[in-house]
Amino acid sequence: MTTSLEVGNVSFTEEQEALVIKSWSVMKKNSAELGLKLFLKIFEIAPSAKNLFSFLRDSNVPLEQNTKLKPHAMSVFIMTCESAVQLRKAGKVTVRESTLKKLGSSHLKYGVVDEHFEVTKFALLETIKEAVPEMWSPEMKNAWGVAYDHLFAAIKSEMK
Repeated sequence: MTTSLEVGNVSFTEEQEALVIKSWSVMKKNSAELGLKLFLKIFEIAPSAKNLFSFLRDSNVPLEQNTKLKPHAMSVFIMTCESAVQLRKAGKVTVRESTLKKLGSSHLKYGVVDEHFEVTKFALLETIKEAVPEMWSPEMKNAWGVAYDHLFAAIKSEMK
């Protein structure tokens, strides 16, 4: 029997959790590189998203060489993946280095809207697909998508 975590109308099953944990265990060692790839994909899809980051707005340095983007990208990637990994165990979205309230208020302050979260989700799924091509499947895509949707909903609920 499959047990699942119900949050709103979305559930997260043991099978989805296993797929997320398995892929994260492979990706974890490359967090810095994958985080940067994630953000480069975001900016490729939505170039105007660069304007949401004060450290990118007036910078002429190539994105790959920006000393502030790399650590930010890595921390976002790790937080997103760790949030997905612990979703069933915790029974809710939890984030380590920050609080959901802080994430909500900073995303609100910088003008992040739903479309930005959608672009990020697409870029995240593409980044994971490229990072673990031998594991990638429709089920894994769905598992990561569901986990991301939980994180998005939790941050959005604090954007006030």
